[in-house]
Amino acid sequence: MKNILIIGCGLIGSSVLRAVHAHRVSKNIYIYEKSKKNISIIKKLKISCKVINKLKNISVNFDLVIFCTPMSQYSNFISKINKFNTNKTIVTDVGSTKELSSKKVKKQLNKNITWIPSHPIAGSEVSGAEYGDKDLFKNKWCILIKEKDIDKTHLSRLKSFWKKLGSKVIMMNSKQHDAIFSITSHLPHLIAYNLVKTATDFEKGKKYNLIKFSAGGLRDFSRIAASNEIMWRDIFFSNQKNIISAINLFIKNLKAFKKDISVKNNNQIIKKLINTKKVRKKILLLKQDINKPDFGRF
Repeated sequence: MKNILIIGCGLIGSSVLRAVHAHRVSKNIYIYEKSKKNISIIKKLKISCKVINKLKNISVNFDLVIFCTPMSQYSNFISKINKFNTNKTIVTDVGSTKELSSKKVKKQLNKNITWIPSHPIAGSEVSGAEYGDKDLFKNKWCILIKEKDIDKTHLSRLKSFWKKLGSKVIMMNSKQHDAIFSITSHLPHLIAYNLVKTATDFEKGKKYNLIKFSAGGLRDFSRIAASNEIMWRDIFFSNQKNIISAINLFIKNLKAFKKDISVKNNNQIIKKLINTKKVRKKILLLKQDINKPDFGRF
């Protein structure tokens, strides 16, 4: 690719920048970023890229534009990028939900510009350009949303882009994507936020110094709950239907656990605990994690 524009240069955006530079994916890299702190960090990286302060009056035709901002900000940029892109331009994103955000983007985006959503399954609870990593996408899944009317040539180009950054690419439609990630990602984050709130409520009510004695479970949930609040608000709202269904299923199973504990149903409790351990084994077999004990971070 000749020209790439990255809109937003926090953790994911700056990681894309680093990876594009390291793998020489594009001749010219352009960055649109409002945070002075992030801009300062980017400049210290000594990567050859041009930082843009305004999206107006740009004379560059971009091969790829990547939204690396919270999903609620997409609409702020579409009218601006409509003015300087062509039918050769691919616009993508890195957001965690697809169906609703894609409908909104398609309504605003010029028909001659190709929109193909991406979801690199990478990141962490930290945010900001200082945490960017050129290897963030290495051996990680990147999901591309393949709809019926997709431009296959552009899809192939975007697939090649993510592969060059180190990702393993897989296709699915937006409905399937949002249903899957409501369970594997969105519900766990919601539970983490609620568990930490429950712990702090308990601490206030009992006047115990609870947080001081955080065991591995609460500690790890608190790490997940430290994720960016604007990003996760957008995810919860944009995947509302699937997340509510996931919450209802979780409540149903939680009530069943509560009942089994209250009547000391030994067989059911043991059965559930054994069956859920099998999921961990599958995750290890699929190399989604390593089988290394973690007795507390230093």
